[in-house]
Amino acid sequence: MNETEQYASYPSLRDRVVLITGGGSGIGASLVEQFALQGSRVAFLDILSECSTQLAESLAPRAAHPPLFLHCDVTDVGALKQAVTIVEQRLGAIRVLVNNAACDERHKSTEITPEYWDNTMAVNLRHQFFAIQAVAPGMAGAGGGSVINMSSIAWMLPTTNAVGYVTAKSAIIGMTRTLAHELGPSGIRVNAVLPGAIMTERQRDLWWTPEYEEKILSSQCFRRVLVPHDVARLVLFLASEDSSAITDQSHIIDAGWT
Repeated sequence: MNETEQYASYPSLRDRVVLITGGGSGIGASLVEQFALQGSRVAFLDILSECSTQLAESLAPRAAHPPLFLHCDVTDVGALKQAVTIVEQRLGAIRVLVNNAACDERHKSTEITPEYWDNTMAVNLRHQFFAIQAVAPGMAGAGGGSVINMSSIAWMLPTTNAVGYVTAKSAIIGMTRTLAHELGPSGIRVNAVLPGAIMTERQRDLWWTPEYEEKILSSQCFRRVLVPHDVARLVLFLASEDSSAITDQSHIIDAGWT
């Protein structure tokens, strides 16, 4: 039995058009893989062309619908909206949007400039709103859908040296709640997912030391390192019709850290 056979299959996700931002690596790549293996029509955006192309090519033989990769800098709102239009033209109305793109760069508060602050908001917050704004008309016209905004438990902890990132991730919760009520009458659900410490390649390469791992594991309810697929399986549920009564919620996946 392979990994995908151990977990739930969602018939409502078959042939459904799914757009994922920041899908080329880390949690995003796992999202692309898991949706593709559910039989969804997956499109994903990223600025990392090489790994994104490799991901799409590796999934093509295994998926009912080969994933569509579009190079896009989501901080360019015009380019983001154009990418949404291309996805709709090629695949149809987007029924699931996963706002995943982000950058958890560390920074000292004393060294932040206005330009750095604005860029941090653009990378971690602004594009989420404008992606929702762009997909909402088509999603509503198709009968509704699901938006999943990736936040983080970072703002719930005493996280330091990341005030811009933490501020953006906390703001996503407020945005999620407001848009859940605004878009609900159109049949669009809006939820947030808040991962804890997830071992991605970036985390492992930049910050994941034995000391850091021990700190995390000792704070969690169980001593297991969380990986991108753990997050992806929660997102699959929130995207599917199995969660059709769930909206305006923040879903924490951190092994009980917070």
